[in-house]
Formats: sequence, C-alpha cells, structure tokens
Amino acid sequence: MPVRLNQKDDERIEIFYKTNERELSSRGLFIAESSLIIHRALNKGYEPVCFLIEEDTYDDFKDVFDRCDSDITVYEASDEIFRSLKGYILIKGILGLFKRKENKSIDEILDNSNRVVVMENVENPANVGSIFRNAAALYADAVILTDDSADPLYKRSIRVSMGNVFNIDWCYISKDNYMNILMKHNYKTASFALRDNSVELEDQGLNNEEKLAIIMGSEGYGLDDKTIDQSDYVIRIDMNSEVDSLNVASASAIALWQLCKNNRKGK
Repeated sequence: MPVRLNQKDDERIEIFYKTNERELSSRGLFIAESSLIIHRALNKGYEPVCFLIEEDTYDDFKDVFDRCDSDITVYEASDEIFRSLKGYILIKGILGLFKRKENKSIDEILDNSNRVVVMENVENPANVGSIFRNAAALYADAVILTDDSADPLYKRSIRVSMGNVFNIDWCYISKDNYMNILMKHNYKTASFALRDNSVELEDQGLNNEEKLAIIMGSEGYGLDDKTIDQSDYVIRIDMNSEVDSLNVASASAIALWQLCKNNRKGK
C-alpha cells in the first residue's frame, strides 16, 4: 500500500521536484511521467526505484505496480502537493523514478545497423525527443548523439518522444572524431546543408547505400563546416524557395521516411 505524505518538503520525495536533470543523470537516474511512458520503460527492462502518485489513485495505476517487485515504494501525495509539481497536467497522476541502463557501445551499434541517425549538437530536449520518436517510427536502427547534445532521458525528451527513447538503441559519441569512426565501420555519411553540390533525398546512389549515417545539425547553426566537408553526401529537402530551412525534427521525419525505405521492407 502507498506511503501517504502531506508535506512537500518531505525529503523522501524531494528528488521528484528539487533535483535537476543533470544531477539525476549523474546519479544514474531519470524520471518518467504518465503510465504510458512508465509502461514503455518497464517493457525495455528499466528498473524502477519508487513512484509518486496523486492521492486516492493507487488502484488507477495498479497495472504498473503489479509489474514491479512487491516491495516497490509508492508515495502518495496530497492534491495540493501534486498539483504544485511542474508540468502537473502532463504528469497524468504518476511519476516514476528509474535507474538508467548501460547503453550499447558505439561499435556494437554500428556493427548491427544499416541506418543510423546522428545528432550533432542538438541541444533542445524537445527536438531530441521528436527525432527519437521519428527514428523509432520510421525504421532507423539506432540514434547516435554527439556529447554536446541534450540527454534523451531528460523528462522533456522522454515526454516528447512518447517513451520511444526506450524503443531504439542509442549512445553518445565524441564530437571530435565521430566521422572517422563512422567511416571505419564502412558507413557513408549524409549531411543536410544548402551547397552547390547537394543532392535531393531521392538520389539513387544515396538511397542504395548499404550503410548510411544521416547527420542532423544544431537548431541554430546547422552542422559544422568540417562535418559537411567530410561527408560523402550533402543533401537537401526540396521546399518553397521563400523558406530557407525546416525545424531539425521535421527535417528528420522527411529524411527518415525516404532513406529508411529498405529497412521497412518485410516489416
């Protein structure tokens, strides 16, 4: 049965509203919001530490607790406390504190993939979450993030992805040498940029590559010139000439729909 709490400053639940994302990450933890996302974390083997629910809702989330060890701690907060939590409307009555898992290595991911998305300096957690959702939905094999990108396990990233950060392999990679690592694993690289030598998404050679890394750049500045210069392909999305660019998450959906077609076959 739940542990009833009536004081917001109770140290047992301050991790849910006082601890920032960076500290959570450094402690090997993350917070998942809503039963849908919590179920998706459980589906992929993430271990829950405890839960925080709104008062008198234990039975509403019994299907979650039944999937956990019988001694899992469930804290029940008063309406006043729960409604004061940031993003209350989006929480939908339940928060779960989970342990992070060790990600697969970059070598393991690249050796077992044909289409990977690379995020270079994508700093907005909402964009990271959207790209993960697109990658999982449109048959990419994995996502790779340079170490200056936002954390996929930030609450906002998880929320925007609808929990699909749990449904696709991912790892971090150093921004300084990731192009060399991709080439070492026989990947062709495709960067988005408006250059004279850019090709359209439908380019036959691009689509026929056995192993392809689709590289998405920073929201404000796009990809580094060095990244573009080293790429095997520079690609563009055909669009109205009065619009110079798309949001990186929107661009990823269009690109993945076209460039992961071979992965869709037979699925």
